[in-house]
Amino acid sequence: MNKIKDVRVLTTSAMMLALATVLGFFKVPITQMIELRFAFLPVACTGMLFGPVIGGIVGALSDILGYLAKPTGPFFPGFTISMAVTGIIYGSILHGKEMSLKRLVAAHLMQTVIVSLILNPLWLSMLYGKALVAVMTARLLKITVMFPIEVAMLWFILGPAKRITANIFALPQRRA
Repeated sequence: MNKIKDVRVLTTSAMMLALATVLGFFKVPITQMIELRFAFLPVACTGMLFGPVIGGIVGALSDILGYLAKPTGPFFPGFTISMAVTGIIYGSILHGKEMSLKRLVAAHLMQTVIVSLILNPLWLSMLYGKALVAVMTARLLKITVMFPIEVAMLWFILGPAKRITANIFALPQRRA
């Protein structure tokens, strides 16, 4: 928990939270069912940089702040849990380890299976009363198409982010 008391960790996490909240408003429709979303990128980045606890906190708060800023239906805490789990997964697999495509694919595969294929369909089924298997089946095409695109996005964002923050955190902290 010492990380939370570090000013640089706190400010970087706050910036990632703001970025995740704002990026949550944007989507690029590819087809009627498939759309490109960006809010997971800062959450994954926070998990990679600061670990699963801070990644999970930023994920959960980004969902809550996104809802408060622009509600798009009823608030459902399941989606908050999904975003927290996203930060926890990326933090558990990527934090403190060398960045490799293999590790990144493993992290995103775990996030995709747990969050996109299991949790989110469960929440949608509970929220709208649809059959869980039907919701999961409908999401399989989307997941299959989006997986390589999302891995590429993560690769091009997380690698440079890790190098940039390594330089920032290597600087000595000034005392007032």
